[in-house]
Amino acid sequence: MPKIKTHKGISKVIKVKKGGTIKFAKSGRNHNTGKKGSAFNRKKRKSSLLSKADHNRLKKLINK
Repeated sequence: MPKIKTHKGISKVIKVKKGGTIKFAKSGRNHNTGKKGSAFNRKKRKSSLLSKADHNRLKKLINK
């Protein structure tokens, strides 16, 4: 069997923590933030954890 390559786009976006949970940054905070509300910008600063269903779906791409 050949080795399964890690999906490089996913590996640059997510971080796998010790317990196996996946941490990622929220979208929509890179540009045009002056137009957006301060509450919106503040909420986007925090990272989020991937749901269990999405974790099972992406498991093949990250090889962890």
